[in-house]
Amino acid sequence: MSGARFVVDSDAVVRHDPGVQVVLSTSSVFPESTASAFEIASRLGYDGVEVMVMTDAVSQDPAALKRLRDHYAMPIRAIHAPCLLVTQRVWGTDPWGKLLRARSAAEDLGADTVVVHPPFRWQRDYAREFVRGLERMGDETDVRFAVENMYPWKARSREIAAYLPGWDVRDEDYPHTTLDLSHTSVSGTDALEMARDLGDRLSHIHLADGSGSNRDEHLIPGRGNQPCGDLLEHLASAGFGGTVCVEVSTRRAATREDRERDLAEALAFARLHLAAPPAMMRT
Repeated sequence: MSGARFVVDSDAVVRHDPGVQVVLSTSSVFPESTASAFEIASRLGYDGVEVMVMTDAVSQDPAALKRLRDHYAMPIRAIHAPCLLVTQRVWGTDPWGKLLRARSAAEDLGADTVVVHPPFRWQRDYAREFVRGLERMGDETDVRFAVENMYPWKARSREIAAYLPGWDVRDEDYPHTTLDLSHTSVSGTDALEMARDLGDRLSHIHLADGSGSNRDEHLIPGRGNQPCGDLLEHLASAGFGGTVCVEVSTRRAATREDRERDLAEALAFARLHLAAPPAMMRT
């Protein structure tokens, strides 16, 4: 299915395991707003949203998010802490302070997961205490801090170690992790192998695709070379108890209609593969 558009009929879309929630990351509608993500998720039939805390003021405001949640009847399943380079000053500059605010927002909004990236290498004090600090914070709440796999940065032919302790979440004893398939594409990691290695520590999925380039592409699942369908089928057969979050890029969509068509395709792909017996899609 590499590089192909995924098409299903309307009956196939609704045959999915209700135990595995498929939610939409608010980042998937960029450059539209956080509020637009709730509207689109509701219209397309997603099971909820993951809020990416960005420079958009609404994404930073639990009271505004609660109003959107209630208005659109869209549960907030996860909060993505502001860990990106572009959000270094969102919710202050102290990385522990950011995680405390993310945890507070998750508790207030009924989300069970905070997605967090490993520290950047230059955040030395934060990185030194990251593993132990997350363990301590996890003991204080029912919210899961799910550390996301990243990838080595590349400059020309050289790899740059941008993250500390490291980009591969298998190398540390994190109780909860997030597996992002666009990131496995960049790092050249076998996503299925990573999922199996993580076992019960895998609690959250960022569903996207990639072509194997050095760019973090976040393609619609099925349009790249990552084993998106196989991974979802593995999760379903393994009794995965976490959440699948569609985190894709639609910034090149020419119109709202095109954006919604891409997001509907991603949702249909996820639900069909979560419901499909192994090898159903290999035709």
